[in-house]
Amino acid sequence: MAQVARGQQGIGLFASDGERHTTQDILIGLTVLLGAIALVTSFFSGLHVLASWTGLVGIVTGAWGQMISATTRERFVVIIALGAAALGFFLGMARGGLLGGIVG
Repeated sequence: MAQVARGQQGIGLFASDGERHTTQDILIGLTVLLGAIALVTSFFSGLHVLASWTGLVGIVTGAWGQMISATTRERFVVIIALGAAALGFFLGMARGGLLGGIVG
């Protein structure tokens, strides 16, 4: 055999096109982290301010990541994390909102 089998080295975790997508990977990671924090903290009524803010920031980073995503793998993970961030945001808003009942 004259060919040498070479693996793809140095590409991103979610990049299936063989190129690096550093910005997209960072936004995916942030959205997953913020979505998980928002979802977990939304189950505790005393942490509704944290759930609301992390959910809101997770929605913004997820939307931005969705707009600039290049592959289907990136879009899949961003949508799952965006859903978790949105659910955490909505539950946090239902329990007291962004300012914790200070205004209104």
